Amino acid sequence: MPGGVSSPVRAFNAVGVDPPIISFGQGCHVIDVDGNEYIDYVSAFGPLILGHAHPAVTEVITSGAQRGTAYGATTELEVELADLICKAIPSVDLVRFVNSGTEATMSALRLARAHTNRSAIIKFVGGYHGHADGLLVQAGSGQATLSLPDSPGVPDSYASETLLAPYNDIEAVRRLFAESGDRIAAVIVEPIAGNMGVVPPAPGFLEGLREVTSELGSLLIFDEVITGFRLCYGGVQQILGVTPDITCLGKIIGGGLPVGAYGGKREIMEQIAPLGPVYQAGTLSGNPLAMAAGIVTLQTLESEGIYESLEVSSIYLEDGLRRAAREVEIPVQLNRIGSLLTLFFANEPITDFASAKLADTDRFAAYFREMLKRGIFLAPSQFEAMFVSAAHTDVEIQKTIEVATESLAAIP
Repeated sequence: MPGGVSSPVRAFNAVGVDPPIISFGQGCHVIDVDGNEYIDYVSAFGPLILGHAHPAVTEVITSGAQRGTAYGATTELEVELADLICKAIPSVDLVRFVNSGTEATMSALRLARAHTNRSAIIKFVGGYHGHADGLLVQAGSGQATLSLPDSPGVPDSYASETLLAPYNDIEAVRRLFAESGDRIAAVIVEPIAGNMGVVPPAPGFLEGLREVTSELGSLLIFDEVITGFRLCYGGVQQILGVTPDITCLGKIIGGGLPVGAYGGKREIMEQIAPLGPVYQAGTLSGNPLAMAAGIVTLQTLESEGIYESLEVSSIYLEDGLRRAAREVEIPVQLNRIGSLLTLFFANEPITDFASAKLADTDRFAAYFREMLKRGIFLAPSQFEAMFVSAAHTDVEIQKTIEVATESLAAIP
C-alpha cells in the first residue's frame, strides 16, 4: 500500500509519529495490536455517532451477512432507508445511494451541470468534497494536512471549471457570479465547514448563497457528508434555515459501512437514469449491509434523545479544554457546533481557511503526540474535527480533559 495506508492522513506524517495499527473498537475506545487502549475522538471521521460495535448495528450486520452480502438488485432495505432520509430532510424528494461521499459530490455536480446546461462550479478555499477531479483545487482535509498542491493528474482544462472563493465571503461569490454567472452550474459548500477544522458559517453567508444562486439560475449543493444526522435528526440545513437544491450525504447514514447518497428536488433528481439522461451507476450501491446498518442507526438516533446528551457531553468537553489551555497559558481557538469541535493553536478567531492556516501546526503535532501517548486518539491533523459519540460518558470526557491539561503543559 502506498505509504502503508489506504488513505493519506492515516500515515500520521503531519504529526511525526508512527500510527497505531487498530485491532478493534468498543464503545468510545479503540485498541491497537500492541494492546494499547485509547479514548477515540476520530470515530472513523464521523460515522460512528453511536460508538464502535453498537449492539443494534452489529446485530443487523451479522444477521444480514447470513442472507448474503450483495445481490446486484434492489432490496427492501434501500427503500426503507431512502424513506427515512426523505422524511427526515424536507428538501430531499428523491435520493440515490452510492458508495462514498466522493461519489455523492461527484454525481451531484454532474447532475447540476446537466440540469443547468452550464459547466463551471464554485467551491470554497479549504473545502474538501472528496477526491474527484476538479474538487481537489485548493482543498482542505488530508490535502491541507500534507501541504499538497493541487493534485497532479487533474487536467488544467478541468480545473479551470472550478472557481474559488473564500469561505464566509459572500461578496467574493457575488463577484464571481458578476464575472461568470452565465456558466456557473452550482455552488457546493459544507454548510458547516469540517475539513479546514470546524468553522461555522458567518451570519448571512448561507442565506446569501441561496439568494444569489436562485437569482441567477444556479443550483446550491450542500455537502452534508459530515453534518448530515450529526447535529440533529436530518440535515443541519434545518437548523440553519437554508434549503439547498441538492444534498450530499454519507458517513452516519451507513452506520460505519461504506455509503454515500445525494438527493434533492424531484424535478432535478428525475434527470438521473433510468428516468433521465444523466448516467450514474454502481455495482455495490445500496449494499444491503450498509443499508441495514444505516436504518438501525437512524432509528436509534430518532428514538433515544441522543442529540441532547451529545450536546451536554460536547459542552462539557469544550469547557474543559478551554480551562486546560488557560491554565497553561497557551493561546487557542476552540470552534464547536454540537458534537463537532476543533482546538486550533491560534491567537485569532478561525473564520475561513486563510485564518485556519495561521494555526501553529507544529504545536498541534506536539499536542497530538502527548495526547496519544496518554491514551487519547485524535485525528492526526490540525484541520480535522473531534467527533463526540453517544458512547462517550462523563468518565471519558473528564479523563480527556485531565489528559489535555497534562499534554498542553508538556508541549513547548
